[in-house]
Amino acid sequence: MRDIRIVFMGTPEFAVTILKRIILKEYNVVGVITAPDKPAGRGRKVNQSAVKKFAVENNLKVLQPTNLKSEDFLKELKKLNANLQVVVAFRMLPKSVWKMPKYGTFNLHASLLPEYRGAAPINWAIINGETKTGVTTFFIDEKIDTGEIILQKECSINDNENAGELHDKLMNLGAKLVTKTIKRIKKDKISTKPQPKREEKHAPKIFKDTCEIDWNDSLDNIHNKIRGLSPYPVSWTTLYNGDQKTELKIHKSKKHIEQHQFEVGTVIHSKKELKVAVIGGFILIEDLQLSGKRKMDVISFNNGFKFKTPIKLS
Repeated sequence: MRDIRIVFMGTPEFAVTILKRIILKEYNVVGVITAPDKPAGRGRKVNQSAVKKFAVENNLKVLQPTNLKSEDFLKELKKLNANLQVVVAFRMLPKSVWKMPKYGTFNLHASLLPEYRGAAPINWAIINGETKTGVTTFFIDEKIDTGEIILQKECSINDNENAGELHDKLMNLGAKLVTKTIKRIKKDKISTKPQPKREEKHAPKIFKDTCEIDWNDSLDNIHNKIRGLSPYPVSWTTLYNGDQKTELKIHKSKKHIEQHQFEVGTVIHSKKELKVAVIGGFILIEDLQLSGKRKMDVISFNNGFKFKTPIKLS
């Protein structure tokens, strides 16, 4: 049985759940690497990463390098004398870092690699209408998300599941897979396989332009985009209300298949309903947010909004 000394690398809440389970399983975490503190908000208050907050609360050694190649950081990292590094939602590592530990550096990725390599695998799996996804642990190499696979675990994506719900499901699934991977490394019972070579679906970073709804797209594609971008960064469209226009974010929707004669983008509203005509049916908006306003459900919106003619989304 190997004596395992772990350095954990991560930044967001997703990574905290994995680190928490590693500690719960009583593995020896000798250090945590996370993003530097940065000012945020109007008051420019210094904001710490979720991983740093958790690490400090649990008396773990924390390093926050701005440059992963700097000699000072590499010396500090070496001093920790780790023989395994675990990476979850962190930056791309230079070879000098991922090559350092005796038993390697492995990463958790929120997809069934090689599918959905990149920054936003959870969002893109839903946007593309996938019915299944999963998590993968793999050893890091020179490229992004291409290393040899250690373990994978599959899960289903439900019809109306959004990115936030899938995030939480994969986070908990990933925590179990990471500790299972560490256990195998500890017992020296690790085996890996190269990632299959095939045409892949990618998961690039999402920008504001990506989030704009094309109402001429199919009913399924529009619904999948809305749930795939909820609760963050949220899909958006332009609302034309009479001679006024404003940005409208759509957080939650349902789809309704029905043949109709309405022009695409036409908004039909009643006291309890707000629906948008698309090809082959309607998108029923459930939660939405006008620019500069708070998020609200459709009934609250309809009660307070002054509808004018014509009203359309484009």
